[in-house]
Amino acid sequence: MTIQQLMYVIAITEAGSINGAADRLILSQPSLTNAVHALETELGLTIFHRTRKGVTLTAEGMDFLPYARSVVDQYESLMRAYGKAGTHRQKFGVSTQHYSFAVKAFVELTRSFDVAEYEFAIRETRTRDVIEDVAASRSEIGILYLNGFNRKALLKLLNDNGLQVQHLIDCNAYVYLWKGHPLAGRKRISARDLQPYPCLSFEQGENSNFYLAEEIFSTNEYPRLIKCCDRATVLNLMVGVNGYTLCSGIICEELNGGDYIAVPYSDGKETSESAMELVLVTRKNHILTTVGHRYVEELKKYLGIAS
Repeated sequence: MTIQQLMYVIAITEAGSINGAADRLILSQPSLTNAVHALETELGLTIFHRTRKGVTLTAEGMDFLPYARSVVDQYESLMRAYGKAGTHRQKFGVSTQHYSFAVKAFVELTRSFDVAEYEFAIRETRTRDVIEDVAASRSEIGILYLNGFNRKALLKLLNDNGLQVQHLIDCNAYVYLWKGHPLAGRKRISARDLQPYPCLSFEQGENSNFYLAEEIFSTNEYPRLIKCCDRATVLNLMVGVNGYTLCSGIICEELNGGDYIAVPYSDGKETSESAMELVLVTRKNHILTTVGHRYVEELKKYLGIAS
């Protein structure tokens, strides 16, 4: 049974004859007759009484017709939304920890997208929210980091939520601060160097734990600690109070401005906790949409990763 056969049944019913329907459909009468006969044979019923004066619906045909109309109506609605001339808006969402490179890739995605209408979302948010957004399909892709400290706990949490990770890039720890900071001229910065200055940390909520922290060395005791909710506030505090944060070193001057720098963090005893792996988070067995693929390509292009 095909949509076309159902359309033929409706056309014949409305025309009152096979010849009239064939003219309306610009189809030969034998082809139309054969298509309807094949449908009747497949379903094991007789839809039309055929006479010299035309055709009429049988009792079985009268029962069948409303179903045929319903299916055809749904098909036409589907084509109006998703067909070549459809009005369906492409949808895509990404949830990420506070990474300017993720926003930059999103910007390039929207610039390159070639449909008239779309509904995209970028969510810079807390670690647990990234996981929940992808698990609930609010976002197709999530972006998080793993290291020697949080890897086991986060991978279990991701697995329990039906999620999987894909390696994106490895990077080392950097200190992110403004160019006017007293330590900005250093080639490397240690924990001892940072002690006089406030550490800026993204707040993870009341029910969070160390494993959900967005910054590495989350178990360290910081004499001065300021928690924030968004990237813009962090940048303002870097200037206002000479604050700093620990990051991947991958920053986007186009979005954050040119007043900030990333200096390698070094304590002379680098461990697995200071090495970061940025990963993509998706639902298990999920095949990326065309938009999702394009976003990942923009990420890799910006990060200099070969596809």
